[in-house]
Amino acid sequence: MIKRFIRRVLGLESPGPQRLPQSRHGIRRSSISAGALKVCDVLANHGHAAYVVGGAVRDLVLGITPKDFDIATDARPEQIKPLFRRALLIGRRFRLVHVMLGPETLEVSTFRAADNHVSQKDEHGRVLRDNVFGTMEEDARRRDFTVNALYYDCRSGEIIDFHGGLADLKRRTMRIIGDPETRFREDPVRMLRAVRLGAKLGLSIDNSTRVPIKRLAPLLEHVPPPRLFEEMLKLLLSGHASAALRQLRNEGLHKGMLPLLDVILDQPLGERFVTLALAQTDERVLSDRPVSPAFLFASLLWHEVLAAWKGREKHGERRVPALEAAMDEVLDAQSGKLAITRRLTATMREVWAMQPRFEERSGQRPFRLLESPRFRMAYDFLALRAASGEVPAEIESWWRAFQGADAETRHAMLLPDTGPRKKRRRRRRKQSAAAVPTAPE
Repeated sequence: MIKRFIRRVLGLESPGPQRLPQSRHGIRRSSISAGALKVCDVLANHGHAAYVVGGAVRDLVLGITPKDFDIATDARPEQIKPLFRRALLIGRRFRLVHVMLGPETLEVSTFRAADNHVSQKDEHGRVLRDNVFGTMEEDARRRDFTVNALYYDCRSGEIIDFHGGLADLKRRTMRIIGDPETRFREDPVRMLRAVRLGAKLGLSIDNSTRVPIKRLAPLLEHVPPPRLFEEMLKLLLSGHASAALRQLRNEGLHKGMLPLLDVILDQPLGERFVTLALAQTDERVLSDRPVSPAFLFASLLWHEVLAAWKGREKHGERRVPALEAAMDEVLDAQSGKLAITRRLTATMREVWAMQPRFEERSGQRPFRLLESPRFRMAYDFLALRAASGEVPAEIESWWRAFQGADAETRHAMLLPDTGPRKKRRRRRRKQSAAAVPTAPE
């Protein structure tokens, strides 16, 4: 019994996988996408083992429709590609094949070894290169969580379960495979993934998996910013961003993602503003409506921009230059940790820069603002500020009415221009040389 416990904790070979029939897991072949079934059938017809694996199997067990289907096989990438008319070899750290079948893109990966001795690691234990092929059992052992190490056999309808993932799903538990500290050191992003998947799927993190997270949180500082950005984007667009961000802070992981998150949530107005933004995003994701990552990041960082902006104004800086400098300050603070792309930061800047312009409701200024390509996004941002109590609701309602009004009504809605008038320069009248009187001789 003790030996079995030690082997389970260390993630060593189990006596053998469980093969669970359809009556035990409930997944029907008709639930698998046509593309995934075809890829598995083609590989099987050429003598290879092939299984639907990972998140798709997990979601189907939970009654969730998967967004995509991944395939795992014993065939090598160079053996897979010729079997399909439209297939691409991709990846540097992990070589994969993307198979395009109609509207579907299927990711097909070769079973990989879980031998730590052949993996290239940095001084913190993070795996840098690990492209060694192996057996199905090794492939299951190198996956992150037990609920992601389930293999569905399209032909027999069985689930092959090496690590008790199906039982963990029934217990609504997220448990890492192997020794938690070792696995988190191999890839610190797994800590973030545990939080994201737990919030998305309603799974609690197993205590043995949770214990080392706070202590190992600083390892996120060594993860390349693009990977952190990718994981953050998945978390924010999961449909459960509110719960995930709260859990991030509870686990002490927020400092590796958004270093300013604590400061934002400690401000009464900032907390309400961010909570509203996340709730709106979750609602849009769950109803399959489009979401702008730029709008979401602009919302998360707005109160830092606002605080820096007001601080600069108090020190005598002019309003618009102070806002520009505040935007630079906040985005520079994020760039070292989170590689928000330039395309997104450009949009964020536009949305932020337009906020003071909503206060100008006289003359031609409202018409020029209305013509801006980012007007709608900036207006939605203003509406969020009004809902949180940051700006008077009257400003938002005026703009809501103004954009829906006809030309005549718009002109009638304009407020008197009470701002300082620019002094007109008097033009000096030029006198022709002929008109200039000459002195008497």
